[in-house]
Amino acid sequence: MKFTKMHGIGNDYIYFNCMENDIDDPNSLSEKLSDRHFGVGGDGIVMILPSEKCDFRMRMFNADGSEGKMCGNASRCIGKYVYERGLTDKTVITLETLGGVKTLSLDVKDGKVLSVSVDMGKAEFDADKVPVKWDKKQVVGEEFTVDGKTWTITCVSVGNPHCVIFTDEDISKMRLDEIGPKFENNPAFPERINTEFVNVIDRNRLNMRVWERGSGETLACGTGASAVVSAAVKNGICDPDTFVTVGLIGGELSIMYKSDGSVLMKGPAEFVFEGEMCND
Repeated sequence: MKFTKMHGIGNDYIYFNCMENDIDDPNSLSEKLSDRHFGVGGDGIVMILPSEKCDFRMRMFNADGSEGKMCGNASRCIGKYVYERGLTDKTVITLETLGGVKTLSLDVKDGKVLSVSVDMGKAEFDADKVPVKWDKKQVVGEEFTVDGKTWTITCVSVGNPHCVIFTDEDISKMRLDEIGPKFENNPAFPERINTEFVNVIDRNRLNMRVWERGSGETLACGTGASAVVSAAVKNGICDPDTFVTVGLIGGELSIMYKSDGSVLMKGPAEFVFEGEMCND
């Protein structure tokens, strides 16, 4: 079984072309291959599949084998993969995901995809749809206590659930390996949660670290960056209809939260290497 390792500013997955052949047990395969010591190493696996309603369909699985609804960085990588591997000659591609249909716009030069913009759809702040168990319709700038410490949180779904925290603490010094799991598995989040810790630099620049459900801390998260900018506009920190630069450990993404509630993400995607997996 052949695979391709790709990354979107450090958010790395193992990609499989499943246009003709499916994978029987992707959950256990992802857990096995994602191990950075005994496997290929990555934040999970991504399957590129045919779709009845879109150009392609994506299934993505986290490093612990759980299936995710959506991954912005993986979506960009799929755009690069299908174009440069000759699966399509379109520069605008529709992608079916468990988090809804996404539209990918490819910036192509001399046959190479330089960057990919993804229409992430509308950010959802309704607590029941995130989902988060709360006594208000939305969780925006609310106090929330975890492990004896009170944080100010905003919860939003961008195809998957996010809890965004704007903090004056230096996020580079935070122990996400300690606090991240306590958010992820808190009973307030029935489907677990991705958690972003954010330092505000100015109205056009945010820096973040992310703890992803099922994978732990990753170098980047496209839906997380989209959630952060959406939450920033909702809290009056950033402006709508303006690209905001989001700095992550692996690089930068440009995110726009539009006045209609939809989110546009733009960033690079890169091939790392090709390989072949043996059955034994």
